[in-house]
Amino acid sequence: MGLQLRANLGLDPWDVFHQGVTEHTPLSIGTVTVAVGVAALLLWIPLRQRPGLGTVSNVLVVGPVMDATLWLTPQPEALAARIPLLLFAIVLCGVATGLYISARFGPGPRDGLMTGLHQRTGWSIRLVRTGIELAVLATGFALGGSVGVGTVLFALAIGPLSQLFLRVFAIPAPAGTGSGIVAQGAVEPQVRDLI
Repeated sequence: MGLQLRANLGLDPWDVFHQGVTEHTPLSIGTVTVAVGVAALLLWIPLRQRPGLGTVSNVLVVGPVMDATLWLTPQPEALAARIPLLLFAIVLCGVATGLYISARFGPGPRDGLMTGLHQRTGWSIRLVRTGIELAVLATGFALGGSVGVGTVLFALAIGPLSQLFLRVFAIPAPAGTGSGIVAQGAVEPQVRDLI
């Protein structure tokens, strides 16, 4: 998230939302990220999601690490540096999503919305994630968040990347507990093995 901010070609949809909220509060974008993570957990209740160590870690770590990344990483000026940084940031987010969800310590609050809606609706991870990203983007833009080409690219790419890396990093489930597959086809009831 911090690297995409530094690429300065458009924020990811959640950060458009976070930035929009910071426009109306005195909080840093990292602090808003933590607060939104906590609020997103409330949406888990009707989805019957259960938080885990990964969930709590995500809420507590992502915002401060984002603020630290912004503090430590210089702002590149050249477009030739910013474009690869943007692409790297988007792919890295897809890889991170696949890694930490596949570890089965609980998805982060935003990814828990994705896996919970996937489980309840039977829609593909790709479709659910893309829908969430587009809804958050519209809300963030309405609040005054910055939108650019990187925003559109992230919104369109993160669903397919998440689905791809969930498959790549899938850990086989212990014998007798169900499938370890977390993102395959349109209807994937095995996603409950993640939580």
